[in-house]
Amino acid sequence: MPIDESRTFIPIRIAVLTVSDTRSLAEDRSGDALVERLEGAGHVLAARHIEKDDKSTIVARLNIWIDDPQIDVILTTGGTGVTGRDVTPEALAQVQDKEIPGFGELFRWLSYQSIGTSTIQSRATACVARGTYIFALPGSTGAVKDAWDGILVTQLDNRFRPCNFVELMPRLTER
Repeated sequence: MPIDESRTFIPIRIAVLTVSDTRSLAEDRSGDALVERLEGAGHVLAARHIEKDDKSTIVARLNIWIDDPQIDVILTTGGTGVTGRDVTPEALAQVQDKEIPGFGELFRWLSYQSIGTSTIQSRATACVARGTYIFALPGSTGAVKDAWDGILVTQLDNRFRPCNFVELMPRLTER
């Protein structure tokens, strides 16, 4: 699928949230990989934070960022597995207006090519919440690279054809 070079690139403002009980910013390789990729693509890092694996804390952070007009997209990394502490998809469910089921499906299809059936343990998901896109990615560096390189780099580029998420942004809150 092509990039339409006749269109002017529109940088978007992206916040990165790492969900982890054990990582600090100094040890956040998955968050670092996302920041490197989004800035390398020409986008703006609007905010970055680490939250513990606690649903109410994650929901509170998401709500702050969703209501911030300087944030267009939120990328989360971590908390998408199946253990008791993995609650990021549940947090998204509390704030979402519309789920984007194709994101998780496509992510697992891409991930299968790298890690085989282990991809079934991922509950990667995406949604729209009050006009803000949120993409919940697994916490591994390989997973965030797969998600960005295989899906997000083009879907967050307004020049990508035949369609992309950016061109829909002005219409996300219409009724």
